[in-house]
Formats: sequence, C-alpha cells, structure tokens
Amino acid sequence: QVQLVESGGGLVQPGGSLRLSCAASGFRLKYYTIAWFRQAPGKEREGVACISSPYSNTHYADSVEGRFTISKDKAKGAVFLQMNNLKPEDTAVYYCAASVGSGYDIWGQGTQVTVSA
Repeated sequence: QVQLVESGGGLVQPGGSLRLSCAASGFRLKYYTIAWFRQAPGKEREGVACISSPYSNTHYADSVEGRFTISKDKAKGAVFLQMNNLKPEDTAVYYCAASVGSGYDIWGQGTQVTVSA
C-alpha cells in the first residue's frame, strides 16, 4: 500500500521547536520530490518546503526560510521538517506529499502544529 504518514506535531510555545516526520511506505523516496504543505483554519494550503530527488535540492517558503529545515533519510524512507523559532502564525495542519514531476499525487493525513503561549 502506497502511503505517507506524518508524525511529530503538537503544542509548543512561541520560540520553541518541533520536528515533523513523514514516513513513506509502498514506494521508494529516491524517485520522488517530497514537500511539506500546511493549511491554517480559513486559509488556503501553502507550500512550506520541498526536497528533490536525486540530488536533495531544497526550497523554502519565504515565511519559514532560516527557521525550518527539510531533510531526507533514504535508508529509513523518511523525510523530516525541523521547525525552530516557531511563531503563532505557524499554527496549521502540516501535510507531506510526494511527486514524480507533474504534481503531488501521494498525500499524508496531516499532523496538527499549534504554537501558543
């Protein structure tokens, strides 16, 4: 079964950190670009970060540049999103998704991140 499963979300205070994980099963990450998206209540879904294959080039949204880091562990079949210096505006459901080039075809179920004092 082809799927992505996110984990690592939770409640954190402003300035804190979280590490999200995205575990792939049923397919090999080495052939896919993996991205993290987020969607806050009442807002459109936005791309946060992505990492390409095979060279692991990364790209970040301006809003998270310098605070978030995306990485990949091919051996474990997982992609991670390290989020530092979190802000209340980072509160959203975070999704990972996989693409072979023409669009994101495989999506996880999402994990909630809440940044609040």
